[in-house]
Amino acid sequence: MISSSAQVRRLSTARSHDALFVDLNNFASFPTLAVGILVAALRNAGHRVDLLVPLAYDVPASAREKPDRFVHHLMRRIHLSTAPGTAAMIDRLRSLYYRRQRRPHRIVVREVARALDRRPDVLLLSAYLQHHATVVALCRLAKERGVPVLLGGPAFNLKRTADEWRSIDGLTAIYGGEADVVMPDIVDAIVAGGDLLAFPGIQLPDGRGAVGAPPLRQLDRSPVPDFFDFPWDRYPVRIIPIMTGRGCQWGRCLFCSDVVSANGRTYRTRSLDMVLHEMREQARRFRTSSFLFLDLKLNSNPPLLRGLVERVQAEVPGAQWIGTVHVDLRKDNGLTQREIKAAATAGMRRVSFGLESGSQRMLDLMDKGASVEANEAFIRHASEAGISVRCTMFKGFPGETADDLERTAHFLERNGDRIDRVRFNDFSILEDTPIWHAVTSGDDRYPDVHLRGADVRHARLRYTRSGGEGRAYRAAKARVLSAVYGINRRPLRDEARMFDGLM
Repeated sequence: MISSSAQVRRLSTARSHDALFVDLNNFASFPTLAVGILVAALRNAGHRVDLLVPLAYDVPASAREKPDRFVHHLMRRIHLSTAPGTAAMIDRLRSLYYRRQRRPHRIVVREVARALDRRPDVLLLSAYLQHHATVVALCRLAKERGVPVLLGGPAFNLKRTADEWRSIDGLTAIYGGEADVVMPDIVDAIVAGGDLLAFPGIQLPDGRGAVGAPPLRQLDRSPVPDFFDFPWDRYPVRIIPIMTGRGCQWGRCLFCSDVVSANGRTYRTRSLDMVLHEMREQARRFRTSSFLFLDLKLNSNPPLLRGLVERVQAEVPGAQWIGTVHVDLRKDNGLTQREIKAAATAGMRRVSFGLESGSQRMLDLMDKGASVEANEAFIRHASEAGISVRCTMFKGFPGETADDLERTAHFLERNGDRIDRVRFNDFSILEDTPIWHAVTSGDDRYPDVHLRGADVRHARLRYTRSGGEGRAYRAAKARVLSAVYGINRRPLRDEARMFDGLM
């Protein structure tokens, strides 16, 4: 193993290499931030990069959170059904749906094959867990042509997940970490046949290596992302993704998989000057003033958020932006009524937050660090300031009862006119989260959870819940889903429409 950053740098060679970078994320109408960072790092080091984005070849991006039609309401009710005797049928329908959705797209396979025929020095794959079948197909193409393959993505620092994926035929290595600074040296080592185990976070097909690299602490070392090769002509609006920091200041919600992902572990922040520098540079490069902050929690660092609000219009005149916050109970969380109004004046057009439940008992069981009253006040203040409000919620957290869902329904009914979108899902227990550890260790706090196994490839548990989901529970759930449909069927307010479907 290397013992210093100087030793890592010595792995670099004088010759530049040709990298084919395939971004499999086709779920957004804006560039992929992590890919833009890595492309910039490689090009800054002198490597040549050919970026392949499915959307550029007319593979349609998946539309997200458009206004509901009745068919969407019906599908949501079926997907979330807990009626007796329906579980096996719904599981089968879900399996068929996901199998279809996760098939390799013929155009992606065709275009990657053509690009591999030019014999790049290395194939870099950026993938999410739903892309397993596609990764298998692309690794096979690369192996046939003798091209080494490095796979990366936000979940590959998880040991069980990486163990499941590392045996894909044709795969050279998986990287489970933030490669902003080290990617050029990893490419050098792959092409030169160097020691990949010199890099923490590399795992080889035989299981050797450390799954997770330490979190990147000095975020200001990360380069300004290179988005030049993304298909800007295919995006409905020119929107630049950006982050002020990684991880979450709270980081304690029992269900949250974001804070155990490669770039979500521990909270780290950039300097305000570097954030504003990046905004100015990207606005100049791409002739836009619209930004999407991808921070897990934009208010993790309230002074930085206040600085952004105070300076953004001077730095990028006409800036419009959206982001996600956590309505926590800190004395200073950066979300007072005055601060929300100032953010709207500074160009904030839309905000998302994890509402999760309208029951205080459930928020406490989740260790959410929030209150129903604070959530309600935040929604009111944001709506009054002219900011479009989106929230995420789920049903089925262990211990949830009909009364909890009735409280959720009542919350949505009395606040529905101030909320523009609700993303309402079934609860999942995901790998390495606190509740995952508790359930798999036999913790007696969750007697209603009965394990059926694990979907290791997709980093989640298979389980059933007993009790609490009788007739009263189903009636309360139907009331919640009716409230969700009533909210989601409406169009977004005009000032936020350009950001529809982006969060």
